[in-house]
Amino acid sequence: MPVWLQAGLWGLLGGSALLIGAGIGYFAQIPQRFIAAIMAFGAGVLISALSFELMDEAYKRGGFDSTAIGFLSGAAVYTAANWFLAQQGAKHRKRSNQQKDSEEGGGLAIAIGALLDGIPESIVIGVSMIEGGIVSWVTVAAVFLSNIPEGLSSAAGMKSSGRSLQYIFGIWSAISVLSGVASLIGYSVFSGVSAEIIAATTAIAAGAILAMISDTMIPEAFAYTHNFAGLITVCGFLVAFVLSKL
Repeated sequence: MPVWLQAGLWGLLGGSALLIGAGIGYFAQIPQRFIAAIMAFGAGVLISALSFELMDEAYKRGGFDSTAIGFLSGAAVYTAANWFLAQQGAKHRKRSNQQKDSEEGGGLAIAIGALLDGIPESIVIGVSMIEGGIVSWVTVAAVFLSNIPEGLSSAAGMKSSGRSLQYIFGIWSAISVLSGVASLIGYSVFSGVSAEIIAATTAIAAGAILAMISDTMIPEAFAYTHNFAGLITVCGFLVAFVLSKL
């Protein structure tokens, strides 16, 4: 199987967690504390992945300048886009309760926000396969774990606002497919560019992911797990760290 196709399939796998989460959120009643615990664990996994996989790899490829500029740029771009989407009704798109901003037309904004969260992650999956054609398992696991609670909470919110089954699963299916496309693009487009550009791109994704974790995942995790949020996050970090060293 061609490596570019493998990259697309790995991205699709990570994005499919959104669809799985949406199915759970639509058809089942999951305790908010349990969802928040998954969010905390996923945040720890993502922090570990961007620390030991993304930033370290970016530094090795392009040095400090490319890595630092890309890291700050990714965080800045994500923050600006996230601020705009918050004004459109997607402020609480990762919240596990059903009190969404749907009355402001937030359903579509929530979906766009999920795409904003997922694009950097998916591109990194593809970029990780450029040398050797082997995917970063840690990155895929981190993306998958962070997508489940987002799909779950957002689908529950859309359902409570009266969105149809076809609308909800149509949206999340499309985003899952686009995640695969983004991963495929990450591999195909960046295979032929310089190490500095790859480093900057990886760092941009890392900056965007860390900003996303700080803005959405950690506040949600703490809101419902309180004093246990830190411990659960550390457990997620440790699991990803061990996987990265195996």
